Amino acid sequence: MDTRVVGATATTASIPDAAARRRRRRLAFDLTVLAVVGALLVSALAATVGILYREFYSPTAFVERYLGLLADGRAAEALAVPGVAVDSAELEAAGLPAVASDVLLRRDALAALTDIAIVSEVADDDVTRVTVTYRAGAFAGETTFEVERDGSTGVAPTWRFAQSPLALIDLVVRGSMEFDVNGFSIDKRQVSPDGLDADPLAPLALLVFSPGIYSVSVDTAISATPGAAVLSDSPFQSVPVDLQAEPTDKLVSVVQERVDEFLASCATQEVLQPTGCPFGFSVKERLASAPDWSIAQGPAVALEPDGNGWAIPPTEAVAHIDVDIRSLFDGSVRPVSVDVPFALTAQITVLPDGTVSITVGAPEGS
Repeated sequence: MDTRVVGATATTASIPDAAARRRRRRLAFDLTVLAVVGALLVSALAATVGILYREFYSPTAFVERYLGLLADGRAAEALAVPGVAVDSAELEAAGLPAVASDVLLRRDALAALTDIAIVSEVADDDVTRVTVTYRAGAFAGETTFEVERDGSTGVAPTWRFAQSPLALIDLVVRGSMEFDVNGFSIDKRQVSPDGLDADPLAPLALLVFSPGIYSVSVDTAISATPGAAVLSDSPFQSVPVDLQAEPTDKLVSVVQERVDEFLASCATQEVLQPTGCPFGFSVKERLASAPDWSIAQGPAVALEPDGNGWAIPPTEAVAHIDVDIRSLFDGSVRPVSVDVPFALTAQITVLPDGTVSITVGAPEGS
């Protein structure tokens, strides 16, 4: 009986010990699970914060938003991004014209901007340099932007461009007061600081967004050009552009007609040396009849650039004169009928109203 009591007592004492061990193991497991879950939550939270920072609050995100506005054609909003707009003092300090025009900082002058990709983000003291690649129209480009802190919104940092991403086209257009940029029409007198007194050959300083592609062309009744494409990929830099327009077939035809009319008018003068005309005839004897002029061979007009207008280079032509000459020796009269070769030049000047003035003359020394 003593043996059974001792055995029963041993069995009863082992039950609580086993339950306690199971509870401790269960608690340890639960704590481990909680620790792992906590670590995962912290990691997920950190990753989420990192993603949010990268996507919305980083220098890269700031640059991406600016480029997105340009890609969407939202020029006014892009210009309002902190650090984009500049004043005359900032332009002058950078060695750029203080009177640069902002006429191209608008939706109508923007071209396509696609395939935007971030290359790198490098912090250098207070400035972060963000490099991006893109396609501006048909051209591939790469630009590095300088970004700096501009305070914060709550705990989120805000940014601004340390250097404005605007650039400048230093444009000279020869042969026309009007030109197009990406299809947007401009008159030099609208953007020149001299207004209506604008020098036709003076460079025009035009602010543009960077990055961007700007196609400058001329297409008027009197002049035209295929144009020139300018890739603006360097913030706060000046890009010189010198564009020579060519005369249209219509202008050449009009000049040819006016020159022919001028020479025909000269031929109506019944004198040996028609006034203001490029041809004449000299004799040492007396005239027995009034000279009769005609144009035997008119000039074939060709125009070449000359400043803001055009010129006809020395061009050959032939006049014909019929006249009776009286001899000083015996008073006899003889008929003279000869061709008179001559050369002419002309200046074609573009007037402020878009018309042209044609001045015909003889080459110097003729």
